[in-house]
Amino acid sequence: SSGCEVVEPVDFEEYVSSHAPGVEPGPLRQLMEFPQDDLELLHLDKECITLEPPLPEEEDSLDPRVRDALAVYTDDWLVIQRKYQRYSTTYTPHNSERQRERQRGLVKQTFELDEAAAAERQDDQVDDAKRRSVSLDETPRGSWASSIFDLKNSSPDALLPSVLERTAAEDMDRRNTEARLQGRHSDLLGLYPPPDEDEAVERCSAIEVPKEHCGQRIMVKCLSLKFEIEIEPIFGTLALYDVKEKKKISENFYFDLNSDQMKGLLKPHTPHIAISTLARSAIFSITYPSADIFLVIKLEKVLQQGDIGECCEPYMVMKESDSTKHKEKLEKLRQQAEQSCSRLGRFRMPFAWTAIHLLNIVSSVGGLDRSDPDSDSGHGTWNERKKKGFERMSIGEDMCNFATFRPATLTVTNFFKQEGDRLSDEDLYKFLADMRRPSSVLRRLRPVTAQLKIDISPAPDSPHYCLSPELLHVKPYPDLRVRPTKEVLEFPARYVYTPHTTYRNLLYVYPQSLNFSSRQGSVRNIAVKVQFMAGEDPSQALPVIFGKSSWAEFMNEAYSPIIYHNKSPEFYEEMKMKIPANLTDNHHLLFTFYHISCQPKQNTPLESPVGYTWIPLMQHGRLRTGSFSLPVSVEKPPPSYSVLTPDVSLPGMKWVDNHKGVFNVEVTAASSVHTQDPHLDKFFTLVYVLEEYSFPFRLKDVIITEANMEGELKASMAALRGALLDTCVRFLHQLLNKLIQLIVYPPVIAGQIVNLGRTSFEAMTLLVNQIHKNLEGNQDQHGRNNLLASYIHYCFRLPTAEPAYATLSRATARPSSLHLSRSKSISNSNPDLASTPVSPDEEVQRIIGSKGIDRSHSWVNSAYAPGGSRSVLRRNPNSSCELKQVPNPSSSLLSPPHHLHPEPSLLHEELALQWVVSTSTVREAALQQAWFFFQLMTKSMAHHLFLTSKLDVPRRQRFPDRFVDDIAALVCAISADIAGRYHKDVELVERLNSSLAFFLNDLLSLMDRGFVFNLIRSYYKQIANKLHTAQNPSSLNALRMDFTRIVCSHEHYVTLNLPCSTLSPPASPSPSTSSTTSQSSAFSSMVQDQGVATMFELSVPFRQQHFLSGLLLTELSLILDPDGEGVFFLHKKAICAVHSLLCSHDADPRYTDPQVRAHIAQLYLPLIPIVMETLHQLHDFSDFSPARVRHASAHTDDADPDSGNTISQSVAMAIAGSPLPHAKANAFALPTAGRQSSSLSAECSRTLLVCFLWVLKNADAALLERWVSDLSVLQINRLLDLLHLCVSCFEYKGKKSLERINSLTFKKSQDMKARLEEAILGTIGARQEMVRRCRERSPYGSQENVRWRKNVTHWRQNTDRVDKTKAEMEQESVVDGNLATEASLIVLDTLEIIVKTVVASELKESVLGGVLRVLLHSMAGNQSALFLQHCFTTQRALVFKFPEMLFEEDTELCADLCLRLLRHCSSSVGSVRSHASASLYLLMRQNFEIGNNFARVKMQVTMSLSSLVGTSQNFNEEHLRHSLKTILTYAEEDLELRDTPFPEQVQDLVFNLHMILTDTVKMKEHQQDPEMLIDLMYRIAKGYQNSPDLRLTWLQNMAGKHCERGNHAEAAHCLVHSAALVAEYLNMLEDCRYLPIGCVTFQNISSNVLEESAVSDDVLSPEEEGICAGKYFSESGLVGLLEQAAASFNMAAMYEAINEVYKILLPIHEANRDFKKLATVHGKLQDAFNKVYNQVSRHLKRMFGTYFRVGFYGCRFGDLDEQEFVYKEPSITKLAEISHRLEEFYSERFGDDAVEIIKDSNPVDKNKLDANKAYLQITYVEPFFDTYELKERITYFDKNYNLRTFMYCTPFTLDGRAHGDLNEQYKRKTILTTSHAFPYIKTRINVIHKEEIILVPMEVAIEDMQKKTQELAFATTQDPADAKMLQMVLQGCVGTTVNQGPLEVAQVFLSDIPDDPKLFRHHNKLRLCFKDFTKRCEDALRKNKALIGPDQKEYHRELERNYNKLKEALGPLINRKIPQLYRTLNSYSRSSLRRVDC
Repeated sequence: SSGCEVVEPVDFEEYVSSHAPGVEPGPLRQLMEFPQDDLELLHLDKECITLEPPLPEEEDSLDPRVRDALAVYTDDWLVIQRKYQRYSTTYTPHNSERQRERQRGLVKQTFELDEAAAAERQDDQVDDAKRRSVSLDETPRGSWASSIFDLKNSSPDALLPSVLERTAAEDMDRRNTEARLQGRHSDLLGLYPPPDEDEAVERCSAIEVPKEHCGQRIMVKCLSLKFEIEIEPIFGTLALYDVKEKKKISENFYFDLNSDQMKGLLKPHTPHIAISTLARSAIFSITYPSADIFLVIKLEKVLQQGDIGECCEPYMVMKESDSTKHKEKLEKLRQQAEQSCSRLGRFRMPFAWTAIHLLNIVSSVGGLDRSDPDSDSGHGTWNERKKKGFERMSIGEDMCNFATFRPATLTVTNFFKQEGDRLSDEDLYKFLADMRRPSSVLRRLRPVTAQLKIDISPAPDSPHYCLSPELLHVKPYPDLRVRPTKEVLEFPARYVYTPHTTYRNLLYVYPQSLNFSSRQGSVRNIAVKVQFMAGEDPSQALPVIFGKSSWAEFMNEAYSPIIYHNKSPEFYEEMKMKIPANLTDNHHLLFTFYHISCQPKQNTPLESPVGYTWIPLMQHGRLRTGSFSLPVSVEKPPPSYSVLTPDVSLPGMKWVDNHKGVFNVEVTAASSVHTQDPHLDKFFTLVYVLEEYSFPFRLKDVIITEANMEGELKASMAALRGALLDTCVRFLHQLLNKLIQLIVYPPVIAGQIVNLGRTSFEAMTLLVNQIHKNLEGNQDQHGRNNLLASYIHYCFRLPTAEPAYATLSRATARPSSLHLSRSKSISNSNPDLASTPVSPDEEVQRIIGSKGIDRSHSWVNSAYAPGGSRSVLRRNPNSSCELKQVPNPSSSLLSPPHHLHPEPSLLHEELALQWVVSTSTVREAALQQAWFFFQLMTKSMAHHLFLTSKLDVPRRQRFPDRFVDDIAALVCAISADIAGRYHKDVELVERLNSSLAFFLNDLLSLMDRGFVFNLIRSYYKQIANKLHTAQNPSSLNALRMDFTRIVCSHEHYVTLNLPCSTLSPPASPSPSTSSTTSQSSAFSSMVQDQGVATMFELSVPFRQQHFLSGLLLTELSLILDPDGEGVFFLHKKAICAVHSLLCSHDADPRYTDPQVRAHIAQLYLPLIPIVMETLHQLHDFSDFSPARVRHASAHTDDADPDSGNTISQSVAMAIAGSPLPHAKANAFALPTAGRQSSSLSAECSRTLLVCFLWVLKNADAALLERWVSDLSVLQINRLLDLLHLCVSCFEYKGKKSLERINSLTFKKSQDMKARLEEAILGTIGARQEMVRRCRERSPYGSQENVRWRKNVTHWRQNTDRVDKTKAEMEQESVVDGNLATEASLIVLDTLEIIVKTVVASELKESVLGGVLRVLLHSMAGNQSALFLQHCFTTQRALVFKFPEMLFEEDTELCADLCLRLLRHCSSSVGSVRSHASASLYLLMRQNFEIGNNFARVKMQVTMSLSSLVGTSQNFNEEHLRHSLKTILTYAEEDLELRDTPFPEQVQDLVFNLHMILTDTVKMKEHQQDPEMLIDLMYRIAKGYQNSPDLRLTWLQNMAGKHCERGNHAEAAHCLVHSAALVAEYLNMLEDCRYLPIGCVTFQNISSNVLEESAVSDDVLSPEEEGICAGKYFSESGLVGLLEQAAASFNMAAMYEAINEVYKILLPIHEANRDFKKLATVHGKLQDAFNKVYNQVSRHLKRMFGTYFRVGFYGCRFGDLDEQEFVYKEPSITKLAEISHRLEEFYSERFGDDAVEIIKDSNPVDKNKLDANKAYLQITYVEPFFDTYELKERITYFDKNYNLRTFMYCTPFTLDGRAHGDLNEQYKRKTILTTSHAFPYIKTRINVIHKEEIILVPMEVAIEDMQKKTQELAFATTQDPADAKMLQMVLQGCVGTTVNQGPLEVAQVFLSDIPDDPKLFRHHNKLRLCFKDFTKRCEDALRKNKALIGPDQKEYHRELERNYNKLKEALGPLINRKIPQLYRTLNSYSRSSLRRVDC
């Protein structure tokens, strides 16, 4: 079957039962089957936060509501969990914390990289004063003697034991393997960064235990209340108000801060005081913090005569301090107070109030952390704060964080007196709003002055001594006698969506106003007494009213405060009561109105009743709450009034104001029993009626009877959607329980069973959807509402006790109805199902088909047709299943069978049925929240298995067939929905997809697993069918990937894949073969089957046996397929899924045994070929740029002929190891090489590679061997390439780089790419969207969700990363080092396996080289000492086994190996040196043994050392010296070879190496002086004149150094010299027509090249072994060097030289008929000539260089003393720059005062110099050409190339000054000749010849005039003309006679004929110069005239006038000839003074 076709899985249950685990004893046994205790059922105690359980006191006749509520609130939590699920990533993600935990205690690996860095730091601290100059006067080879002395005295490293012994290869391998396996790190992925959490779709947040809601809590402590005068007790009340919402948001807190003396005044009225009423501190909860919350403080005092104003007066005017003044007055007041207290102590009156704006406390004190040290000192009066607060009132809600602020102690000083007519809450809100305004009206009132001190602070987490609002003791409460703090009940400002979990049943009564204005008689001081009556007798007043401060705990009556002389008072009182648990219709609230006489009068009672009214509390099964406007009766109400309401006009009763409503009161309940919602109440009431069978029942206007019960009940269920969501949520647990109970126990009404399954299902779907829609913020990342999730997880259980109704009226139950029970609910057919895209019909048939069902007609039409019995869907009795369906299945496991009543339907069965048959809106609603029903079903199934003890039953027999069928139908239908709607309803489908996956994951723990696999398969098929036609397949793919990942996150994933199964063809599972499986190799039985190949590819047997793993890997291979739509985010998804699983295996304690690991690795074997296929798509981790891989030869031009670019289809098939040729291309056909179709990001590649290594590490080695032995060479090479890449990928980067780069930034940038891509493709799924929204959520400040607010964690990671602590850095590098080591070791293990298999086959040559290359590559990187030891061991074994590989075939390998070994010989780590020296010694020894000398190794080692020395920066000769000594020691101790020439040859070699080393030391010292360094390298190279390979090496080193410094011309010349050297030797070997004949051919490029001509033949014959063996000594090497040279010339802009190089190269290409190369070369030539042409035509000059003469004087310079050089500097270098550079350099070397620059260029007199100083003389010089040369050197390039002569001029006068008058001015021209021509292979060249020419004054004048004339001529002929320049030159020539201008020159030299006949000639020459000059001036003027505009006319005339003047003055001078000259022309020879010094 093709790769994407999902195969039919093995029948899991069948397989497991037939392969009993007895077969495999030991650790493998647990892989065979799920553990016995896989599921566990836990009863968790509910945490009770109070000492006493919150239960009602009444024991009996509880209201059914209370009974139900208590059942919900007191039951344990019932949790069914998968015991091992903690091993899955669902609840235990792989995050960085967990990873760090696993990385504890890692051993730190030693890396030279880190050692070197540490050493460097130390070196920097060492004083640099040790610098000294090194003289080069020794020969470059140094002195042999001294060098050997150094070597003899150094100490060797430890010798390795048994290196010199000879062992058999097998023993050696065995030993090496054992050593390699010691101390390995077992979990590779523990060292790798954890998988990206964003991809973890299977991740679920832990489900929170339902608990009561709690807002942000603040604690208010009342400390003291002091007035100016103390005369009476004062009582306080605190409460919170929200002005904006106009709502009181907390109940009242009463406090009493009176002194004992004041309290004493009330003794008679309060006989005993409960401690609970003495609280002085309160904890307020605020759910919706806002800027509008005030803490309102109201004060009351005992009632006294007089209105509030009068009573407040004394407090406003009197002060205790001026008591003398008011002494008598105070006394009088005190007496009055005492009287009032004793007489009216029960009554209160309003006094004063104030308010605190909470925002000011929170914000002005600063929202600081509570840990702040100075947080206690928030003092300051409220007024100051208030002022501040007014300024900034418009503050956003974000400022209000009441959870953290600095505690404050306030002193409130101003109170406002209460106004008797403005006491209502409405007035209060107006006052509060006014308080916030700057010009508050309240400000202007005279305040009541007092001092109230209160503390406000965030409440501690679990405060001691707290009472709940019901006065229960909250834990911890260590001592019941301590004054309590009260928790104040919150009335949240807006809805709070949290279900109730504890019993609370409180009532609050708020009398609001009374209007007695029309009531006759004395009714002025009115008190309202409230009582909670259980009946009508006065004795039935219940003690349920909570006492206020300093009072009894509960009272049976309460009074409102009294407003003096007011007939229509307003009230602000709150009365709090407990609601009894057995409410009946007789319970009511009774209000009695009294007139209180304040003055004691005769015959006047204290209180006279003046009216009565009441509120019945229960009516029609509902608690009555809300606002009431009640009529008041004048007389006592008649008997049995309590069941009626006062609105009813009772005969003979007198009412105030004609029965109008005169008393307004509000009643609210805070109850977790009474819903107070009409819809919910009605539903519950009906259910209770049913349960108690109390027909008929009056419900408002309907009488409920048996007849209308069913209709009413269904209607009430349908009407639930009208209920307030807030209430539904608060009563969620009861509501769902009831709906479920109605499904499980259908009620019996009038003997008929009523099936409510469907109605309940609908009600449930709607409820769940509403909750979901409205509480978006409460979801996890899968869109599951956490309230619903926690209901299922903790509260839901299958109801086991039948409700009361289930047992009533059984006798009349008609059996016939039982048959109908299933069909009744299905009263209509289901049109939706018929139209789903892939008719699930066949699907279901297929899943169920194997079970033998009569399938004669389609299920859509028959089974679900009206009245269809669905029997069609039941399996027939002959099926293998034991459960036979009986027509009347009445025997229920839960009840005795003889009962005639319906068997309880099982919830999961009913849900599945209802869901399958649901239609339209209900079906849609169920889909929207599929997760809920899935989870409900799985918990129901699990609970059912526990209840019926079916967990031990075989899985096939656990559930009835029809349920299984329903599940199949359901899954098919939902899969079809996903496939059909994925582009329309993105968000829904994402949720549905993950819900389905989680459901199947759950079913794997409960049902027949083979059945579940088939469900998965059907899902796959539905998606696959859609994929072909999808317009956006990648998003479907992503869905399927997520689905697979969730299913695979099962904790028994390994077991589900049958890891121990043998891949036999599924037709005959023969236990016999599997039982023969021996312990040693679990694989022996497979040999007879289909070979190893099927295990390593996604073959049919593999995918059948390892079903899930097969799905996952197939998914991966399809997504990575280079021809596929490999979108980046899909790559990441697929790779991440595999990575995450492997991480789980690594971290799983069940799988630590290596044998178990090997079996698990079997599940991933195909990953190896999959990754091999993706080789070309992987990110290239190698740092160098050349074509990445050797074998991908199709990349390079010179591919071997047989590996062409195309691979025939059949070959590809064979390679991919496909068992049968397919018509359709195999999913794994090799991509044509080099197609970088969809390359993977670095992050994805790295993760994929680490997974690949994991498989290699854990798989059984024997198995790998057998697999490798079947691979073709091409495939093995590809595997080697992959290993090569792994080495680069995991290379250790060093602590330093860790400090620089932040690992996450790299990752995030990759992610950004993905995000972008997703956005562009529109595939960003709804899930991600949702996750994003979830993160931004938090509906009411509940911060508990932080665990899953991933953005929080990400930013955390990122910000943390910026500055990591030292320790973190250290740990990170330790982990990194361990990862690098382990990765390299795995590569090494694999190489060993490859070698082992290769030996057996014929593939040696081609593969071994590849193995060695990977090995060398791993040596080249930064490796740990541990790895290197094993690496060298393997390398030694390899050389031992295959010496011919190195010594006969590939020279390059030998060279590379030598280089690597030498590099490690100079390592700073001792153990590495030991191993490297041993390897090097054995290499020599073996080379010697093969051919009796070891010339090849000798040569390669010498070259390697030279190149190491020349190129390596931090090369340490000290370390290498140890290694050399070690090698010598081995040679001395090697007894076998003692008598051969070998030891002597070794010694020679070592000494030779040591010499090179000594040169190195010198080079090190010149590291800072580039010229000196190059000179030294030049000398070393010269020293190798007769060792061509080494000379070449050093020329290469020089070229490298030049390139580094940007000297491209010099680099090019080094390469030309190298090429010439090679040409010489090639010519000696054979003369080849088209090759250059040695150096001579190169002369045109540079005259210097001839020095490469070979030394005479007798010195060197190139045929000798080991000479000219380097890769460059070949035709291709020559071509390569020339190519490089041309490239360097190009960079140096010396385009003309390129032509010369190519002249040599072209014949070679022509001879080879290499037209491609010829085309390239000619293209490059064309470019070069174009560049030249462009520059010439545009008169541009190239930058070739500037030259300076530098002379060194002073013995400090050592052998530089008195040397002169010409330095070539970059062009446009100023003299100042080079002198500054040199001066600075040498000052640093010799000290600041020691260096002096000689400022002139005169010859230096050595005797006048200070011997202790170093002098530099630097002069600018120009190239000098003789006249004959200028004929040749025409172009600018000619004048700047091949330069050997330079000139500089020095002006002087005879008396020693530099400058004098015209007639005394002499000039010295110095001409220097260098030993080589510039450019050369170095930038400074010695001067070998110096010549001086002295010009007499007249000659100087001639030169000047010639120069002027030249300038004029140039300016005149310039094209295009430049007027400005022309005028400048003209001005200089003819302008007003300039000092020393032309006129003066003429006057000085031409006015007289000279005396000295020698000067006649000069005189004449000067005269002619002037003639020429005047002519040129004229030309220039003419030209100028043509150029100027009108504005310059005048200027031109001025010039002409000047010219004419000049001409006149010159005329006589020019025309005077010297007669002598014309007489005897030849009598004089040229007479300049010429002195030559050589």
